[in-house]
Amino acid sequence: MTSPQFEKPISDLRRRMLQDMSNRNFVDKTKHDYIRHVEALAKFLDRSPDTATADDVRQFQADQIAGAAQPSKMNTQASALRFFFTITLGRPDLANQLARTHYPRKLPRVLSPEDVGRLLDAAPGPGLKYKAALSVAYGAGLRGGEVVMLRVSDIDSKRMLIRVEMGKGRKDRHAMLSPQLLELLRAWWLQLRSKGWLFPGRDPLLPLTTRQLNRACHMAAEAAGLGSWVTPHTLRHSFATHLLESHTDVRVIQVLLGHAKLDTTARYAHVATSTLRTVTSPLDRLTGTKKRRDPPA
Repeated sequence: MTSPQFEKPISDLRRRMLQDMSNRNFVDKTKHDYIRHVEALAKFLDRSPDTATADDVRQFQADQIAGAAQPSKMNTQASALRFFFTITLGRPDLANQLARTHYPRKLPRVLSPEDVGRLLDAAPGPGLKYKAALSVAYGAGLRGGEVVMLRVSDIDSKRMLIRVEMGKGRKDRHAMLSPQLLELLRAWWLQLRSKGWLFPGRDPLLPLTTRQLNRACHMAAEAAGLGSWVTPHTLRHSFATHLLESHTDVRVIQVLLGHAKLDTTARYAHVATSTLRTVTSPLDRLTGTKKRRDPPA
């Protein structure tokens, strides 16, 4: 049974939490997700979530673990409830009861440059829209959600930059624009002839959706004989890894990807296998070898 506080479209508690999130410039998706996680707590309690006790919070998380909830989901849920308790309710003591789940991060899977080329060549039509969109994901390292929100005016051919507005964390940044990518985008624009969205959806007044982009990527991967695991984000991972393998400074890659922490970018060093193969072992740097002595009798 859902709490009456959250059954109503605009309850006082929901309104307060939404206002708190709006004051901090949370994007709509984050607002939706945070409300949904608080609703899950209300459903577990079978009463309003603002009546939760420390024992309730601990039991709720234990129930999530028993239900085999994914660690990433539990951490997102903990962030939502921490915000709710600390900011909306002014109860940091309850927020302190929330445990964060630690789990090993998997290394990103990447494509070889040859496989990327096959994928882009297999992009579905009609026209160059999907080939151009996927090429932006790989050629500039953009997230799928950033690709679909690009406007024609975001392409700065004079400075050879792509303006990314309101990327992850609501931060603006500039991404690189290579000559080859610019040439492809110009060819696509000749087909598009629009000053609005760079990649419009079925309704030209609306942008392409991430779901449509994902579907096109899966179709291209299947046509190219690649695995079903390939997504637009795989192209972003491949962008970072291939730059690292070409000896681009990791701090430059951090800026291009829009990562807040260098640690996030540094994980690509673990998958840059061609770079690892070029590293010389200190053993091989020894200029001479010492004569082996027989062990004492």
